[in-house]
Amino acid sequence: MIMESRPYQVCTRCVMDTSDVNIHFDEHGVCDRCNQFETDILPKWNYGLNHEKELEEIVAKIKDHGKGKPYDCILGLSGGFDSSYMLHFAIKELGLRPLVFHVDAGWNTPFAVENIQKMVSKLGVDLKVEKIAWDEVRDFQLAFFKSGVPHLDIPQDNAFVSVLDKYARKYGIKYILNGGNISTEVIVSPNCWGYWGTDSRHNKDIIKRFGTVDMKSYPFTGILKRKIYMPYIAGVKVVKLLNYIPYIKADAERLLMEEYDWQPYPQKHFESIMTKFLEGYWLPTRFGFDIRRPQFSSLILTGQMSREEALERLSQPAIPEAEAQLLFDQVASMLEITPDELRGYMQLPLKSYKDYKNSEHLFNVGSKVLYRLGIYKLIRK
Repeated sequence: MIMESRPYQVCTRCVMDTSDVNIHFDEHGVCDRCNQFETDILPKWNYGLNHEKELEEIVAKIKDHGKGKPYDCILGLSGGFDSSYMLHFAIKELGLRPLVFHVDAGWNTPFAVENIQKMVSKLGVDLKVEKIAWDEVRDFQLAFFKSGVPHLDIPQDNAFVSVLDKYARKYGIKYILNGGNISTEVIVSPNCWGYWGTDSRHNKDIIKRFGTVDMKSYPFTGILKRKIYMPYIAGVKVVKLLNYIPYIKADAERLLMEEYDWQPYPQKHFESIMTKFLEGYWLPTRFGFDIRRPQFSSLILTGQMSREEALERLSQPAIPEAEAQLLFDQVASMLEITPDELRGYMQLPLKSYKDYKNSEHLFNVGSKVLYRLGIYKLIRK
């Protein structure tokens, strides 16, 4: 993967920088992400204010659909911050009756398991757990390490969304609650840092080249099922209810801690051992991609963090060196390889999705069509 050579620059408003090779700056040094937020997103979103009627209408539709059924919606609970608060908000403040499920891909931290149990116990909901075959997850993950690409979370993420669709179809549920939100995620990770997890052609090519296990039970999904069949044939809608309220991370986190004894994580997505390893160590060390930049930039734009605080935190590694080494050894052990073998993958030539078979053209066309129709309020840069 050849990275564009250009002078280093960081946005004067947020903390996005030229590690995103496609970033552009205006004459004031403000990046296109910030300008897009002001012109395309903020006027409609308005920090979650004045959307009470829209929220009421959506909730009424969800409840009406669920009449006489055990569940009126479905929610995937990772144990992370947004899905945990979404569960509280759906039940305690909106009166919804979600089917709650968790996908165990083998990488849960003890904190995540405890947080999940605290939430479901206090709220009195049943939890359905789908455990993915470890030999297949492990081999899928190793195949992606061997491929040299940065989007190494796909072996987990693909299973999560596939199982979600499975439960929606099984129980005849038409509404999927998604904890994604503008308030803390308005700046998404750049395209050059990753790739679409539902590109079946891409995933199968990497497995064919580097996999060693027959993927008999892994729950694959793809673009046609996710973007065509589920919404337009099965009629299943994904709703992001947190976009219709003033959603402040610090306030929501405080509520979770006080109401459920929920334990916060040092960083977003650190409920997974693998994601913590990738985002806290592997990506910044091997590729120069620091996921905290879009995370902090989102909080800066929505008034929840100062740029000075973000820069101060970015001056320190996400994971201290001693902890990173322990985590490195833990991941190698779980993958059943030696630390030296894992270090060998660190030295491989840098690759991107373009080095393997892919269906990028389908995603690009679909994104443009949906965006023009107003279906995507947030577009992936």
